[in-house]
Amino acid sequence: MALLWVGLGNPGSEHAKQRHNIGFMAMDAVARKHGFSSWRKRFKGQVAEGILGGQKVLALKPETYMNASGDAVQQAAAFLKLGSADIWAFHDELDLAPGKLRVKKGGGTAGHNGLRDMQRALGNADFWRVRLGIGHPGHKDRVTGHVLGNFAKVETWVEPLLDAVADAAPLLAGGQHEAFMTRVALLTQEG
Repeated sequence: MALLWVGLGNPGSEHAKQRHNIGFMAMDAVARKHGFSSWRKRFKGQVAEGILGGQKVLALKPETYMNASGDAVQQAAAFLKLGSADIWAFHDELDLAPGKLRVKKGGGTAGHNGLRDMQRALGNADFWRVRLGIGHPGHKDRVTGHVLGNFAKVETWVEPLLDAVADAAPLLAGGQHEAFMTRVALLTQEG
């Protein structure tokens, strides 16, 4: 049995530091911390493999751009013979304060094109989401610029959040969702 962890983002160095790419950043942090295999091209993306919490995990960073993320996810899921319950999307979340994290299964897409396309490709919304809060810019007219903007130097919460996600990742892979959220919250508390 394996799990598919999908970091949502856009490929290319020009997108690497954007808020929309925090899913890619999370996958990089997990793979680095837990000694995953080197990233290689597969399933219309980059993949790395490792073991977390006794589970085999395939990390995927689709290179199809956000709006077509589902194509890469669907290919990987079909190859691994996984159902939606074994698929996790790590993504930016406007409706959570910066640095906050929530785990949930299913639900709407809240306008997130990566989630919308995964739902289209998988035929349902029953996959898990790790919602990584980037905060809302305050007005809907500023959302696109905020999401596609680079993290600012003053956003000092980014690295601690990514480190905490990587540290707590074995709990998530082991099915301990609440313990994962609690551990991330503890690790990111300002001291």
